[in-house]
Amino acid sequence: MKAKYINPFTDFGFKKIFGEEASKPLLIDFLNALLPHTNKIIDLTFKNTEQLGQTEMDRKAIYDIYCENEIGEKFIVELQKAKQNYFKERTIYYSTFPIREQAEKGEWNYSLKAVYCVGILDFTFDDYENEPEKSEVVHTIKLKNQNGKTFYDKLTYIYLEMPNFKESEADLKTRLDKWLYFIKHLEDFQTIPTIFADEVFIQAFEKAELAKYGQAELDSYEMNLKIYRDYKNTVDTAFDDGKLARSSEMARLMKSNNEPIEKIIKYTGLTKEEIDRL
Repeated sequence: MKAKYINPFTDFGFKKIFGEEASKPLLIDFLNALLPHTNKIIDLTFKNTEQLGQTEMDRKAIYDIYCENEIGEKFIVELQKAKQNYFKERTIYYSTFPIREQAEKGEWNYSLKAVYCVGILDFTFDDYENEPEKSEVVHTIKLKNQNGKTFYDKLTYIYLEMPNFKESEADLKTRLDKWLYFIKHLEDFQTIPTIFADEVFIQAFEKAELAKYGQAELDSYEMNLKIYRDYKNTVDTAFDDGKLARSSEMARLMKSNNEPIEKIIKYTGLTKEEIDRL
């Protein structure tokens, strides 16, 4: 069945829904659903998404969306399509630009506005194989001390692991649940589910409807969609191959130490047949 709505994990789709001036109410609603109620955003201003270092030697950062609210707090919203080496390092590096740009010439007391880095991930982290966080969707990270107390509350990283969001329409309870369901399933909808019958989501569906685009936009989207599918398939395959290589190496080591086959299967995730071939 031909898709009626865009894929929001493409660069085109993501910018169309959240990154255009006309999309500002959608981005505000999404961020307010994600942030604590005490941080409610009234208005946003889009800023230049290309950030240059202070010297020619510095690398530049190019954000998907970079904006500022009415009290000067900064928001970076990034879409990450597939696993990437040093992804966390990249988001931390990106966060330094909106911090440094707040420096004032002359006398300055180093007072900073809050910076929020939001990553919408079309993959899951591999950091916690046997921990409760493995199945969580929203990961909120702040700088904390050795006792778990927040040391600095003006720098926040929020990662959304979309594959971990498995709620059905009947399970949706919060505004954030609705946004996550919308993002994850938008390309599969043929009609607007009744749960989205409010002004903001109606506008989101209108922005996402392919029939409303001219030929130039459709061509751009189709190219974006092909790039997304090819890139994701290539990168995910590379990571899967790397994981298989590491598992095989561990299995060989365990076999050489005469570990029981059940234990090797448990710790490597390989099947008995794959282990026998090593």
